[in-house]
Amino acid sequence: MLDDLQKIHERDAQDALGNAGRQWDYLRADFSAAFKPSGDIANVVLAGMGGSALPGVLLGSWPGLKVPLEIVRDYTLPAYVDSRTLVILSSYSGNTEETLSALAQAEERGAQIVAVAAGGKLADAARAKGYALFEIPATGIQPRMATFYFWNAFIKILAPLGLTVQDPAELGVVAEWVRDQIKTWEPTVPTTQNQAKQIAQELMGKTVIVYSGPKLFPAANRWKICINENAKNLAWSGQYPELNHNEFLGWSGHPVEKPFAVVEIRSNLEHPRTQKRFEVSERLLSGMRPAPLVVTPAGDTLLQQLAWAVVLGDFVSIYLGLLNGVNPTPIELVEKFKTALDA
Repeated sequence: MLDDLQKIHERDAQDALGNAGRQWDYLRADFSAAFKPSGDIANVVLAGMGGSALPGVLLGSWPGLKVPLEIVRDYTLPAYVDSRTLVILSSYSGNTEETLSALAQAEERGAQIVAVAAGGKLADAARAKGYALFEIPATGIQPRMATFYFWNAFIKILAPLGLTVQDPAELGVVAEWVRDQIKTWEPTVPTTQNQAKQIAQELMGKTVIVYSGPKLFPAANRWKICINENAKNLAWSGQYPELNHNEFLGWSGHPVEKPFAVVEIRSNLEHPRTQKRFEVSERLLSGMRPAPLVVTPAGDTLLQQLAWAVVLGDFVSIYLGLLNGVNPTPIELVEKFKTALDA
């Protein structure tokens, strides 16, 4: 089915595959806004939900920050937030209720505020109150497909302040590299030569668990999100070495029948002991869990490997959705939930 372009176009009515293939360009986007702090910044809080929070997880891995970073996926900001806290409010729609609640609290605490949004109440508030607004193009894509826009915006907020560990100039170079990698996963590439299609076929009909080490965990978390949203297929994620302290034992027992597929994103950039944990765990759990489908990220740098693994996961999740017979783009149940919540 994945090599039948007519069926792909029928099921992928909103062109999720095309959107996935265009993501590399978002890493090169420029923003007209600039944030000028009103004082020292002791810590950063990023408030967002779902696809608007995920880029913050990437941010913690690359380029990394020189001050503490906390991601808030809730209505309530941490008690320590004050005038020395930079609060980045992230919402593609600009109408996410948890994020708007965080905005009100940030204002009450006198925090330094930046908004990243494509519109909505958050963008309106930023314009009205003079907050720096890094505006994401409102192209109608799902928030999860705007991850690289947000990641880029966050870096452009923080790097000029001297808060990032790595040089953000690498973004533009990696964008071109990712573009070339994506070509091997496009729908016109047959399954026999297409890693994304092959992985999707392996995952079909199973609950998916994606593991990685800490450096690549943002990609594993992205796989979890997109398999749930694009494929409408249950998935979750976890990471080594924490797995060996609890979940490791869970695999040794119930349920006896395990209708799962295990994906492990194994990077040569992880701590040597973490790399060894993958190998030892696979040996000791042999026969107790499904043999892991090992994904080895391409690229020599952490930024390359993160970007590569993120986009591969997007293609895998979309192809899995097509195999599941669903349109990858709509999230109708989430919209129904929001309506019911306001009833």
